[in-house]
Amino acid sequence: MTNSFEITDEQRDYSVLGLDENPFPYSPVPSDDPEVYCGQDHVAGAVSDTVSTVLSTGKSKHLVITGKYGNGKSHTLKYARSLVRDRDDVLVGYVAQPGEGFLDIYHEFVYDLGFDRVQKLAYEFLAYVTREHTEMNPMGAQSMESLLDEGDVLLSELVPKAVQMLSDVTKFADFARAIIHMVYEDTNLYAWQWLTAEGIRYEQRKEMEIHSALDDDTMSVRAFTALKNMLLELGYTGVFVFVDEFESVARLSPKNEQATLNSLRHLMDQNSSGLSMMFGCAPEVWQDVMSEYHAFSERLGREVSLRPMTEEHLEDLVNSYLALASDQTVSVPDVFEECSLQLILKSSQGNVRQALSICSYAVDEAAKRCEPSINKNILQEILP
Repeated sequence: MTNSFEITDEQRDYSVLGLDENPFPYSPVPSDDPEVYCGQDHVAGAVSDTVSTVLSTGKSKHLVITGKYGNGKSHTLKYARSLVRDRDDVLVGYVAQPGEGFLDIYHEFVYDLGFDRVQKLAYEFLAYVTREHTEMNPMGAQSMESLLDEGDVLLSELVPKAVQMLSDVTKFADFARAIIHMVYEDTNLYAWQWLTAEGIRYEQRKEMEIHSALDDDTMSVRAFTALKNMLLELGYTGVFVFVDEFESVARLSPKNEQATLNSLRHLMDQNSSGLSMMFGCAPEVWQDVMSEYHAFSERLGREVSLRPMTEEHLEDLVNSYLALASDQTVSVPDVFEECSLQLILKSSQGNVRQALSICSYAVDEAAKRCEPSINKNILQEILP
């Protein structure tokens, strides 16, 4: 009996197609920093307008992006996030799905920021306090850390002022203490656990003089608002939150779904400046939310829909991926025979994820056969 498995780590040669590699993903899940975005102009325009309004005016603005599964909601959110994440004047977090309620949204947001980023914010606030109360002029987290390491500023003298100032700004003394404890080696992990709503023991809270537990939607809305207000005090323009797979709220019990949407509504009501939330949601769920929860849907103001691709959209998308796979200029006619894209479009029904997957398998099959282009025969082999 022969072994029918042939496993090899030998790299496939794509040069017959004029390519250095297969640029199409086998499992088209968008990366955190997508190299390619070939979205629809009306959606790109809505995202750009939302982001630009917040950056230019400081006023809060929100957006819902709807579309069928695989039509590019996650890709659009992640690409939008990549455009603003490198700015120094904003804080950006991505939430893969809303979980069981707003507490989970808050947890995922802070966790996406990461320990180092939150610790840096703590040092930035200490620098702000130092500038206010001493003659020294640290202009960021790194210079503040250096002053503390060298003993030019003593934490014991600075911390009481910092906690008081941050409490005044945030109206949340426990949040202020947790942020400041991010700079202490002995307690920064406890502070991080409290700030991410992971829960810590009473003894650990007592060590930081924190009296409340961050363990429900109301407290997490308060903590989120406190974080945003701290950022505005530090001169940031605002916070961007990208919430994907928002349709999963429909799987919650009616009570929990309403509680989640009410918490989001309260968050928006309490933050008329410096906040932008963008949601990716299946259209049928968003229609239900609009009809049943007016108070929430009215706060968002705008919905924009991703439609199935046209042949023109597909050609633009494929060209963008082909450009990643060769030093030479390679375009659709160089790799795909006439009518091939129409077959891919028809089989995928204009779904971005399915179309990219078909292209990926087609490129591999053409290379395997040493065919110089993807033709009807190859596609008929791999199409269901």
